[in-house]
Amino acid sequence: MGAGEEMHARTVKMSTPGVLAVVTVFSMIPGGLLSDIRDTQGLEGQQLARGSTVLHHRQKRGWIWKQLFVQEEDPTSQIIGQVKSDSDRGSFTIKYVLSGEGAGDVFKIDENSGEIWTLKKLDREKKAFYVLQAQAINTRTEEPVEPQSEFIIKVQDINDNAPQFLNEPYVSSIPEMSPVGTTVAQVTATDADDPMFGNNAKLIYSILQGEPYFSVQPKTGIVVTSWADMNREAREEYLVVVQVKDMLGLSGGYSSTTTVTVTLTDVNDNGPTFQQHVYTFALPENAAIGTTVGRIMAEDGDIGSNAKMTYRLEDDLNESSTFKIETDPVTQEGVILLAMPLDYESKRRYTMVAEAANNHPDTRFLPLDEFSDRTTLKILVEDVDEPPVFLSALYEWKIPENAAVGTVVGTVSARDTDTVKNPIRYSIDKKTDATNAFKIDPNNGTIAIAKALDRETADWHNMSVEAKETMQNRLSSSVAVFITVLDVNDNVPRLARDYQPYICEGTQAGELIHLLSAVDPDKAVEEHHFYYSMVPQERINPNFTIRDNQDNTAGIVARRSTFTRKDQTQYLLPVVVTDSGTPALSSTTTLTIGVCSCLPAGHCPTAGVEALALSGVSMQTLVGIFVCLVTLTALSVLMLIVRRHRRKQQEGTDVEVKELELPDTFSQKVLYYGERGAGL
Repeated sequence: MGAGEEMHARTVKMSTPGVLAVVTVFSMIPGGLLSDIRDTQGLEGQQLARGSTVLHHRQKRGWIWKQLFVQEEDPTSQIIGQVKSDSDRGSFTIKYVLSGEGAGDVFKIDENSGEIWTLKKLDREKKAFYVLQAQAINTRTEEPVEPQSEFIIKVQDINDNAPQFLNEPYVSSIPEMSPVGTTVAQVTATDADDPMFGNNAKLIYSILQGEPYFSVQPKTGIVVTSWADMNREAREEYLVVVQVKDMLGLSGGYSSTTTVTVTLTDVNDNGPTFQQHVYTFALPENAAIGTTVGRIMAEDGDIGSNAKMTYRLEDDLNESSTFKIETDPVTQEGVILLAMPLDYESKRRYTMVAEAANNHPDTRFLPLDEFSDRTTLKILVEDVDEPPVFLSALYEWKIPENAAVGTVVGTVSARDTDTVKNPIRYSIDKKTDATNAFKIDPNNGTIAIAKALDRETADWHNMSVEAKETMQNRLSSSVAVFITVLDVNDNVPRLARDYQPYICEGTQAGELIHLLSAVDPDKAVEEHHFYYSMVPQERINPNFTIRDNQDNTAGIVARRSTFTRKDQTQYLLPVVVTDSGTPALSSTTTLTIGVCSCLPAGHCPTAGVEALALSGVSMQTLVGIFVCLVTLTALSVLMLIVRRHRRKQQEGTDVEVKELELPDTFSQKVLYYGERGAGL
């Protein structure tokens, strides 16, 4: 503190005013005058720069002033300095004028003495210095005595601001089991006071809450761990309270606090552990493959990926192939599933070992073998009353269609797999054997023919045979039986249709007249081979011959060229069709071949005419009959018209239009008449 001057400081935590002994020397830099002083009186200039309180006098002319500074937050109006020209002899011929920052508002000058006064309290944090100009004016001439000079009034700091933390609140996380000294976070505070003046803005950090687990570096605010091997499974979150003080923590300073929330993140420092040494489950023997037997759970104190595990069944026991285990990705449970069918009568108990192992072991924290655990599984098979089981899943037999009634086709067989071994009875489901072609022995399952078979009616039979227990719940099961009826050659071949061949007059020898084909109900056409021929006594037929095309068809071929209706209108030709079966069967069909006066295109006239021709009526006779019919019809119509006309004349009635009612044998016609006496 210089020359006995005092400063009063206020703090948040202290009500007693304190004395701050600090003197700040402010430099005033009047333009021309200070330059003159430095040029002519260098020693005096140096003394001014060092803050000497001695007034300096210029030899020619100049300013004389005291040092200028002001303490912030002082509300009293006070003299902080004085400016004075060496031309001022005390005769009031000089007046002083103040201009610049804060002139008239914050500062004022006594125009006679040059004393500078404060008008209000100042705040260094808002404005740290003021730049002003002073000028000496001759009161008589109003002319400047000295050039205008500029000087600075500095505001002196006091500790009037508490430190403030930035970026609050602080949240951080570190892995559990971190070593001592691991950086958690860095807290940062600032102080609005002048960092270059005393200790007002000198900060120091300390821990108020969080020890002994955490500590803070006093100068940097870095929070670090101070406790080894903190375990997340024991405690996951910590609240650390950090305090910052200004004035290096000395009494009378300000302080602030902040919180740092520290979360321990998980590491894989725990292995899975089964809570039971033995798990027991029960399952009915008729359970379907894929049925869930049960669930087991190995506890793991870790979370997330560190707690993920895989279950498996050890392969050293035969029982493990009957079951499988899968890991539920949501609950991390081991789900035991049935992989093969069960049979109480064959095996009633299964014992196996299940293992749970971490997917991502971390040997920094545990040995590898501690990342897995084992337990024993016991699965009991429950007995279920089961229906009979057929020895075959499907029965297929073949039998010829000419097999006698009572012939045994085959035998179905079923057994009761339960320990009781109940008797079984067999039956055919009538809904599946509508023809009742077969019967079954209810005691031994033998199936025999009950009715004569016909492959052409039904070439296969599909039925369902039921086996039912005779005791207890009378459970039953069914099996499908397929019986194929084999073909035997028991149908004669026949021509495919009723052929009506004809031969045109003028047909040449060797010309094809008609094409024949045959059918046989025994087999499909593509499975047959038909042979065509004429009866033995007709093999040397002078008119026609049969030509077998070797493709199940045959053609009728003319042997001569002199066919006319005048000679003969029709010929009879017996045709023999023989199949390729064993024994071979055949049939004989006599074809009637008509002689026709064909049209130029080679077609025979209409069917009616053809029928008349085949009956032996000549064309001339046919024409005569047709003319007679037309004539008789015309005469009948004419007679009716004349008769009705005369009747109308007798009645004396004028008729404009009249419809005739003709017999059914005639076509109805509408006749029109004019006036009485008019003709047709």
